[in-house]
Amino acid sequence: MSSLYPSLEDMQVDKIIQAQNRAAAAQTHAMQPSLPAYTQNPYPELNSSNNANNSSSLVMYPNLGEFMGLDLSEDTIRTNMPEYLENAVQPFGRGLSQLSGMVAPLSGNSVGLQRGQVTNGIRELVLCKGADKKVGLRVKDISNGVFVTIVVKDSPAALAGLRFGDQILQINGTIVAGYSMDKIHDLLKKSPKNDISIIVRDRPFERAITLHKDSKGRVGFQFSSGKITSIVKDSTAAKNGLLIDHNILEINGQNVVGMKDKDVTQIIDGGGQIITLTIIPSYIYDHMMKKLSSSFIRGIMDHSAADF
Repeated sequence: MSSLYPSLEDMQVDKIIQAQNRAAAAQTHAMQPSLPAYTQNPYPELNSSNNANNSSSLVMYPNLGEFMGLDLSEDTIRTNMPEYLENAVQPFGRGLSQLSGMVAPLSGNSVGLQRGQVTNGIRELVLCKGADKKVGLRVKDISNGVFVTIVVKDSPAALAGLRFGDQILQINGTIVAGYSMDKIHDLLKKSPKNDISIIVRDRPFERAITLHKDSKGRVGFQFSSGKITSIVKDSTAAKNGLLIDHNILEINGQNVVGMKDKDVTQIIDGGGQIITLTIIPSYIYDHMMKKLSSSFIRGIMDHSAADF
C-alpha cells in the first residue's frame, strides 16, 4: 500500500514512525502492527492491477488540449519539458495535491503547504466589479487558450482568489476557447456589475514542491529573474525533485511574479523552516509573459498570500 507525502523528509520520518510501531507491536506480541490512521492511502485505486495495465489511458491535465492552443504533442513536451513525460500517466486533476490523506509528520502544520496547493481541478468564482467598474484582471490569449497573467492587488479578482496561470474556460456561460485578450476584456467590461461567473481550471502546468531548510537555513537552489538556474547536489531541493528551467510563481502561497530576486530571497529566508514553492516550466511562463515588463507587473500585481 502506497501513501502520499508532500516531501521526501516527510516520507523518511514516517518510515521511522512505522518502524517504531512495528517494534512496539512485536514486543506486545500483536498479530498485526497498528499503523497511524494517516498512513492509509486515500487513493487505493491508484495501486490496482487495472491501473497498472491501463496507465496509457491516463492523460496529463485532462481536457487541457482542447483549450491550450500550444503544440503540446509528446514530441514538443519531450523537447521543451521532458520531465513532464515521466508524469504523463499520473492522474493530475484528481486533487492529489490536496492535504487530505497526506502523510505529513513534518510538514502537516505548514501554512505554506496549505496555501500552496495546486489541484489542476475546475472551480467557479463569482466576481463583482469594484468602484472603478473593473474586476482587476488581465489575461493572455495563447492561441486558443485564455490564461490569467495579472491579478491587480486589492481588486475583486484578487479577493475572489484568481491566481497567476489560472485558465479561464467560461465567463457568464460563454465558453471562451479561441477568444482574444481584447475580446475577453471587452466581455468583462460588458458584464453586469454583480454576479460575474468565471469558471477556471486551477493553474495548469503548475505544481507545488515542499522543501525543508538545512541547519544553515538553505534550501539548495539558485535563481535569476525568478527562473531556477541551478540545484545543489544532495540538498532538499535535489531530494524533492526541484528542476532548473522553471520559474517561481509562489512561495508559501504568496505570489512573487515580477518581484526582484532580492525580495524573493527575503521571502524565502523569512518563510520558516518549511517552504512550499509553486513553479511552472519556463517554456510556458515565457510564452505567457511576452511583452509584459517586469516593472509593470511589479507595480500592479497582487502579491498577497493566498487565503484558504
